[in-house]
Amino acid sequence: MKRAIGVFDSGVGGLTVVKELSRQMPSEDIVYFGDIARVPYGIKSQETVIRFSIENTLFLLKQNVKLICVACNTVSSLALPVIRHHFRVPIVGVISPGVREAVYATRSKRIGVIGTAGTIKSRAYEKEIRHLDPAVKVTALPCPLFVPFVEEGWLNGEVVEKVVRHYMRPLKKAGVDTVVLGCTHYPLLKPMLKKVLGPEVTLIDSAKQVAMEVKKILAADGELNCGTKAGRNRFYVSDNPHWFSSLAKRFLGKKVDDVSKAVTF
Repeated sequence: MKRAIGVFDSGVGGLTVVKELSRQMPSEDIVYFGDIARVPYGIKSQETVIRFSIENTLFLLKQNVKLICVACNTVSSLALPVIRHHFRVPIVGVISPGVREAVYATRSKRIGVIGTAGTIKSRAYEKEIRHLDPAVKVTALPCPLFVPFVEEGWLNGEVVEKVVRHYMRPLKKAGVDTVVLGCTHYPLLKPMLKKVLGPEVTLIDSAKQVAMEVKKILAADGELNCGTKAGRNRFYVSDNPHWFSSLAKRFLGKKVDDVSKAVTF
């Protein structure tokens, strides 16, 4: 029996990672857990985020997963070293893969990072970028309205463009040539971000880099499923499966009916 890839997030944003995993590894089964009952993680203490992350990891391990992808920037910033220490299963976060690609892509050594207030406050992206290349100048900005825009389906139009232009002003002023999308909701706003920032700015979608890293690890461990049969996705949430299901279509581009309620705590 083939084992699945496990993915967890505090809500629905991690579905952008699921979509990319399925695109790059179409034969892999995926088990997703969205901790909707306790979202948002960004305002919680580090101790609480670590506890939630351990509980979510234990839930996925009960589903017999072979690797866990942490599709949450807050967990990746605050809890990843701890949960990696506690569990033997390979655990991939969303920060390092995107940072490596951004440092590789920048020509001017000026990188922008956009994310939720919690992620930006943690300075996890800045530390990781400077660890790889101390010469890079980082401009990190919180964009708190982007998540509600995405969840409400506001991806274009005059209001969205005005807000995006307002948020992106410091990045344009700093002359960045590369911008890391430091939240899993943000890839849905890529067309508007490209319009505002211009074609000369490279957008780094962490989901793509995360999927590449997962594929590389599974291949190295001899765990990559290269069959011809399409993989199966199973979705679990800690609350309100109906709400999750209605939003999932926006993230995955297809209807999701098989959503089960499961509590990790």
